Amino acid sequence: MGKDAKGGGKGKAKAASSEVGDAKGKAKAGKAGKAADGLGTCTYVKARHILCEKQGKINEAYKKLQDGWLSNGDKVPPAEFAKIAAEYSECPSGKKGGDLGWFPRGKMAGPFQDVAFNTVVGATSPPFKSTHGYHIILAEGRKN
Repeated sequence: MGKDAKGGGKGKAKAASSEVGDAKGKAKAGKAGKAADGLGTCTYVKARHILCEKQGKINEAYKKLQDGWLSNGDKVPPAEFAKIAAEYSECPSGKKGGDLGWFPRGKMAGPFQDVAFNTVVGATSPPFKSTHGYHIILAEGRKN
């Protein structure tokens, strides 16, 4: 996994690395604008996710989301995200459509928490890397 994480692969792996990097940039940008857009100020978030060990597999799942909705600028419906999660996710939550339910700030590790709390409700994050692998998050709700 070390070489994939650094984008040392050819072709698709290199493009995928830039997608992963973009997710980190967007998460940081969300933090900077949290006063204006309300992101990052809530106590709980409700989310679904897809987790894959390999970067190529998460990018394949993201491409399915892009082809179906994201390329048209549409938000991915939770039921459709759930189908892709059931097909691709390697997390036990994949059997439940990737549903993580409500979780408080501080429960999830670093980058996962940052992206989850800084993704607009109804929006899908680009692929990003955490200590557990590669993720895509669908934010479904926020509350204090």
